[in-house]
Amino acid sequence: MTRVVLKVGGRVAAAAAADAGGLHAAGHEVVVVHGAGPQITAEMERRGVPVEFVDGRRVTTPAGLDIVRSSLLAVQAEVCQAIGRLARPLAGDVIGLRATPVTRLGLVGQAMPCAPQAILDVLAARRIPVVLPLASGPLNVNADEAAAALAVGLGAARIVFASDVPGVVVDGTVATELPAAHAAGLLREGAFEGGIVPKLMAAIGSARHGIRTEIGATTVTA
Repeated sequence: MTRVVLKVGGRVAAAAAADAGGLHAAGHEVVVVHGAGPQITAEMERRGVPVEFVDGRRVTTPAGLDIVRSSLLAVQAEVCQAIGRLARPLAGDVIGLRATPVTRLGLVGQAMPCAPQAILDVLAARRIPVVLPLASGPLNVNADEAAAALAVGLGAARIVFASDVPGVVVDGTVATELPAAHAAGLLREGAFEGGIVPKLMAAIGSARHGIRTEIGATTVTA
């Protein structure tokens, strides 16, 4: 039995539920971590709350954190409904997801590897934990970083970043394989911007821990 972390973006959350069900049916232990980026941004704009990102991370005020939580809960409900009876919703800040505060960004944290008992209990019951990425504090945690931290902490064999992009584009082409050292170099050179930055940083970290790491059609290797 292989333990797999499936990170799904807010735009593809419900569609990715089929992936979770398929992996579970094949006998794998599956942990789903989801984002809600588009939903959070839309609600912030609707309420007149400033939207600001630094290196792909959302600057989060107390008012912003309330929107983050409500948006994540809405997406979580959507994902759980799509997965069906196997899904078990879990809030990261409730189950003890750990993070180091990144105070320059407000109520934001850098996720730390951990293995919350609540996730282990759901897996032991042959169910699928669906985790929203808030950390104890509470702190807003980038969903890609949260997924990678949980993959390391839980000893996952594989992490899959499912999104609406086909993979990591290097020199105009989707790379089928991307060594972590090369990816880190490209990040230092400023070759990427936006949400792919924290996603790729998270992927580099999980790959270097020996976890099979996939971003769409791209496998990030150690």
